[in-house]
Amino acid sequence: MKSKIANSVAMILGLCLLAIGLFLLKTIADPQGVMLALPYVCIGVGCGLFGQGMGNRISQRALRSDPELKKRLDIEKKDERNIAIASKAKSKAFDAMTFVFSALMLCFALMGVDMIPLLLLVFAYLLVHGLALYYRFQLEKEM
Repeated sequence: MKSKIANSVAMILGLCLLAIGLFLLKTIADPQGVMLALPYVCIGVGCGLFGQGMGNRISQRALRSDPELKKRLDIEKKDERNIAIASKAKSKAFDAMTFVFSALMLCFALMGVDMIPLLLLVFAYLLVHGLALYYRFQLEKEM
């Protein structure tokens, strides 16, 4: 019941954000500053929330009508082999992300991009690697 309400809230909030974004896009004649991007951000986030909520509702309805499929999906979700495959895929993606982000930061620095976006990218890069170290230490303590 709780997830059904959360999905309904996500759908309604998504539609509201979409409507607000479209309203702002059509009514503001000469946008300045933040108002240049705000309507598009509202539209994007609204579409994402609506799609997430609607997709979850549809999948819940499909699983409710087929209990055998729900049981099979639950078993697959908890299967150790699938969990190991997902973890390995995440680790490979993280390894690739390390090189892609470092190359991107180097390109931005050589192109002379403003300091604020470059520092934000560096901060996000270091935050992700800091989290990786933290979780590695936590997992080493557990195992």
